[in-house]
Amino acid sequence: MSNFLMGARDQLVSTVAPFFEKHPLVASGLSRLGLMMFTFFCMSIIIFLVIDLPEGDFATAKIAELQSLGQTVDPKMIEILRETYGLDKPILVRYWAWFSGLLTGDLGMSLSTQEPVWDTIKTRLPVTLLLMSAVLVFMFVTAIPIGIYSALRPYSVGDYVGTIIGFLGMATPNFVMAIIAILIGYEYFDTVITGLNSDEYLGQPMSWGKFWDSVQRSWVFILVLGTSGMATIIRKVCANLMEEINKPYVTTARAKGLSERELTMKYPVRLALIPIAATIGWKLPVLLGADIIVSQVMNMPTMGTLMLQALEKQDMVLAGDILLIMGGLTIIGTLISDVLLRLIDPRIRAGA
Repeated sequence: MSNFLMGARDQLVSTVAPFFEKHPLVASGLSRLGLMMFTFFCMSIIIFLVIDLPEGDFATAKIAELQSLGQTVDPKMIEILRETYGLDKPILVRYWAWFSGLLTGDLGMSLSTQEPVWDTIKTRLPVTLLLMSAVLVFMFVTAIPIGIYSALRPYSVGDYVGTIIGFLGMATPNFVMAIIAILIGYEYFDTVITGLNSDEYLGQPMSWGKFWDSVQRSWVFILVLGTSGMATIIRKVCANLMEEINKPYVTTARAKGLSERELTMKYPVRLALIPIAATIGWKLPVLLGADIIVSQVMNMPTMGTLMLQALEKQDMVLAGDILLIMGGLTIIGTLISDVLLRLIDPRIRAGA
């Protein structure tokens, strides 16, 4: 039997190996897909343990809420609630019930709302994805040109202005910037910039008017989160580009008569952006973490505020699902970084 299995394995390897040798990108993609699945599984274990380890659970939080309202609660009610929500079962049983549901596309029932988790997050997830995408676009589209200008025109007025703006955004806490923006809008422009929509559009179906209203009210949120990550990108682009333009191949190309614009944009800028492309996946968890506080301050209907509410009520099902979705977005962001690296750097494509 063992000889048969070893023979089958050798035959499979001899059949598949030539295909992967001819298509290295496919082999690389499959290996990364397997690594992503393993990372997702490990992430689910860590998230469940982190949420479950603190003292107390949803039942004790519910009892405390009822007592704070002045209601008399029978001590046996805690055990009844724990049994009702399955909190009295061993941790491995509860974890497998939660994770096996995820594998089948069932996010479970929220303990606090007694509604399917998907019904709770389905309106907030698209808003979060759109806002985070807009923040990333604003961050890179603004920071990369400033970094290039700073490298080509060091110690100029534009270099100093761009650097100061970037470092102010990094040094100032996001929630402080949000509060300042709200106060400026109210005091000097008589405008309320909290919330995703004006009162007239609340509860209304999507329309061009509602969409434009959302755009007008979300730009401050995008500005607050975007400026916080600009300084790092500016300095990295500037340092990488200054290193590249001083290399011998640039001097040789300049001696051959290439214009400065063509000389700079064709190779040095492209090579200087390689380390930046590798950090896109790292920006997502930072933005999602900052989104929690800023969304709370600016009353934005994102996943961050929903997760904060779930943690306050110790709704481990809802909180765990949100954290796992955020972790999955981080994994996807890392995959996007890998794809961008292959598009920018032909050396990586050749080595794949």
